[in-house]
Amino acid sequence: MANKDYSFTTILSEISRRNYAPVYILMGEEPYYLDKIVEALERSVVAKEEKDFNQSTFYGAEADIEIVEATARQYPMMSEKRLVILKEAQSMSNAKNALDRLASFVEKPSPTTVLVIVYKGDNLNATSKLIKAAQKSETIIFRSPLIRDYQLNVPIKEYCTSKRISIDDKASALLAEFVGNNLGKLFSEIDKLIVATGGNEKRITCELIEENIGISKDFNNFELTSALAEKNYAKAIRIVDYFKRNHTKNPTAVTTGVLLNFFTKVVLAHFAKDQSDKTLMEVCEIRNSYALKDIRKAQVGFTPHQSIKIISLLRDFDTASKGIGSMQNEYSLLKEMIFKMLTLR
Repeated sequence: MANKDYSFTTILSEISRRNYAPVYILMGEEPYYLDKIVEALERSVVAKEEKDFNQSTFYGAEADIEIVEATARQYPMMSEKRLVILKEAQSMSNAKNALDRLASFVEKPSPTTVLVIVYKGDNLNATSKLIKAAQKSETIIFRSPLIRDYQLNVPIKEYCTSKRISIDDKASALLAEFVGNNLGKLFSEIDKLIVATGGNEKRITCELIEENIGISKDFNNFELTSALAEKNYAKAIRIVDYFKRNHTKNPTAVTTGVLLNFFTKVVLAHFAKDQSDKTLMEVCEIRNSYALKDIRKAQVGFTPHQSIKIISLLRDFDTASKGIGSMQNEYSLLKEMIFKMLTLR
């Protein structure tokens, strides 16, 4: 393995071939991919019957860096490899400086050891001694950035592909809205859908999600956004009434966030010089055609000035719905705001 920033799938593929790097530095804000790489190494590097002798796991809060290094320099017992894992390295006292003390080992690692350093919540500085040493060796450096809401369509589709099932764009957006950007929980919901169908379905649809997870395919924030984009007042009010009846699952604070995000994108789309699909998807940070269709509808239904005014209305609603300056029910306020949005001149 050459010293490069490998992708998640490439790293897993190399591990499955038992082609290990001597050192893995895994870091970043999204823990899901970091944990999965560690799990793959734990399954693969050392045989189950040899783990007591040849696999050592340290946790940052209690770890002594000298002991970690000494363990990594030991030869395996009756095995080809020794696996040494330092988990939660960010929890060490003065963590970044402590990890720099592993630089000499990382620059010239033991050929019989696989050392794994897991640093969650942040990235180690490229100018640190550890990373500089890693650049001089066959170390694999993997960075796992936090996945933003607008980026979730890609990992959702990739995960579904890995499970040999496809997913509609609208269904992907619905799952993302319901679960958020917690990838572990998001993929767990997909697994539940696959299990619920007995593996007989080849495609995840909104209907399948509604039947098995309890998310309404017709009454959710994306359908409300779509109703507003096409200026369908009756549909928007029906959705708000549903939200009111099911208020614990449909808080107005979440609705406000979704609508603010949407109309901010509409404003960006209005002022984009190039109106091609490709450019608008880049400018608005959109990852599926379903979302772009609503942006296009809103561009037709609302002028740039009206779109900006809607953002102002949403901010006023957010303040009033929290009880500041108003005693009205938040869903009544939401209906009032929708009327104002759709009657702007």
